[in-house]
Amino acid sequence: MDTQTITHLIQQGLPDAVVHVQGDDGVHFEALVVSPAFAGKLPLARHRMVYATLGERMGGEIHALALRTLTPDEHARAGGADA
Repeated sequence: MDTQTITHLIQQGLPDAVVHVQGDDGVHFEALVVSPAFAGKLPLARHRMVYATLGERMGGEIHALALRTLTPDEHARAGGADA
């Protein structure tokens, strides 16, 4: 598994998202996902939305995925960090 594949899968499932994935070892990754679909949702619901885009790959090909999920407004208030 690689960062480009993960980015593509997340963007397929959340087409309005801006996605940045990092990870050097092929099994542990970090992702920043910015999407208006996260508005009004708690962090756990946001993470489930991202995990759903990856399906069975989570816990298999992707051993660990640290997520940071923000709405565009939250991302702008954070100064656009990491994007």
